Amino acid sequence: MLQCFRYFRAGASALLFSVLLAGTARAALLDPMEIDASRLLPPPPMAGSAKANDEVAELHAVMASASAPLVEQARRDDGDEKPDLFNTALGFDITALAATNKLLSDIANEEETDSKTAKVYFHRDRPWIVDSAIKTCVAVQPGPAATSYPSGHASLGFAMGVVLATLIPEKAQIILARSSEFAEDRLVCGMHFRSDIVAGQQFGTTIALLLMQKPAFKAKMEAARAELRAAHYID
Repeated sequence: MLQCFRYFRAGASALLFSVLLAGTARAALLDPMEIDASRLLPPPPMAGSAKANDEVAELHAVMASASAPLVEQARRDDGDEKPDLFNTALGFDITALAATNKLLSDIANEEETDSKTAKVYFHRDRPWIVDSAIKTCVAVQPGPAATSYPSGHASLGFAMGVVLATLIPEKAQIILARSSEFAEDRLVCGMHFRSDIVAGQQFGTTIALLLMQKPAFKAKMEAARAELRAAHYID
């Protein structure tokens, strides 16, 4: 019976990718099977398990201890899924550089498609569905919300951050610290559990590493690197 279930789950996963991608305009950077979350990420904690309950308790603690400025930052980050999320860390407006902004926007488009597929596969309820006492820092739509795992914001922050850190190695730690902060803000906002964040970090990093192996993407990185050099942001 277990073996039959495994075959069914594998077949369902492949079918899911085909159906979703048929109706979605992909960035066409990665083959869907390269970034199949069912093969790259562990399952989230089982609903009602001790681990899942611990994550609910952690979320309450994080939200209760968050300062007003931190909550406001989390609220801003909730609505910002664009390359400019790195502006403060970098000290300049990344969106003013056409090739670099396009590169990061392409990553964002890829991550969005990949994360949507992953969320459908894992089908984990969001925190406020699990515990109605959790009040998010922004308004959420009523009704079911089984889109918690992995965190799209965490995936995005690390997918863009890893590539950007490769382009600007002297600021790699500052960039990746911002990626981590962007992901952690999802806890402050009550939007995700800890394991969602960890999975998003892993998933986003994998997206970045796979993209940087692609010749076409490497060419876009070289264009961005030349642009950053011309603007005197790198040597």
